[in-house]
Amino acid sequence: MMVSFCQGALLLSLAAAMAVYADIKVDCGPDFVTLMWTEGRPQADTSLLRLGSCFPTSFSAGEAYFYVDLTDCNFRILVTGDVLLYSNDLTYVASEDSYNLAFTHPVVCAYERPKDWYSSQQIYDPVFKTYGLGDLQFTLGLMNDDFSGPAESTSFPLGSIIPIMASVVQKSHQPLLLLLEECVAATTPELHPESTMYPIISNKGCLLESVSSQSKFEPRQKSSEMRLSLQAFKFAMGDEVFIHCKLLAWDPNGLDSTKKACHFVKGHGWELLDNLAQSNLCDCCESKCKSRRQRSVSSEKHGMVQKAVIGPFTITDVNS
Repeated sequence: MMVSFCQGALLLSLAAAMAVYADIKVDCGPDFVTLMWTEGRPQADTSLLRLGSCFPTSFSAGEAYFYVDLTDCNFRILVTGDVLLYSNDLTYVASEDSYNLAFTHPVVCAYERPKDWYSSQQIYDPVFKTYGLGDLQFTLGLMNDDFSGPAESTSFPLGSIIPIMASVVQKSHQPLLLLLEECVAATTPELHPESTMYPIISNKGCLLESVSSQSKFEPRQKSSEMRLSLQAFKFAMGDEVFIHCKLLAWDPNGLDSTKKACHFVKGHGWELLDNLAQSNLCDCCESKCKSRRQRSVSSEKHGMVQKAVIGPFTITDVNS
């Protein structure tokens, strides 16, 4: 039996417009979750709500109720030290003739990890780290090929793709855009002057590895999430490797040459992940990226920075 780490779920807020029209209540039980969605718009069809792969347990003209086990509905499990995080998405699947927009609302339950806990879904604790900063919770982890769950192995052949996902869970209503400001590979879990390092992302969000390899940022599924397909490079072959990143949660409307996500696309040059029309923000990736805005105390309120580390993992030479 699991002990609840927090009585309620850690919930991402919907956009402000959505919050006006609906109310959500989530309770995390010892091995189940209940969710009540109260809809304020008479034209909304609550039968179109889904929690993961599950239909509502019951619904009416204005409410949808879910009572589901944590082992059902495709809940995702993240192991972060002494904490188990069960996450899923509440979605509204709008019909073609509906005036209501489709949406996705993340739901997360956190539990204290029992000392003797073991998941039959995983053969080892996934390399996934969680960091708390104020009312934000950052995560950085190695993922499987389609980013649907933690990596099943920590060994990657040279030239293969290493899927990495970073995300931020926010308890406030303000939407935030997650950025990877810099990432380096190192042979140590902490960075020291004598550490052997290999730059991956630098110059305020420029994916250097994309210039000479197949590494790239994947299209966003959520503004609060970043997916990086990193091609395994020749570094510390066979030895333990750690990736150190600086994660930035930022105002989506405050992008500039120092707050961006840029990768190099063969035949096109540097492109901005979030808006191709603003790819000129990436022009500085070949030089030094500096903000044109005057730095001030008020500008710091647009976001928060968190350092994170994943590893160890190994890069192996398939020819050796």
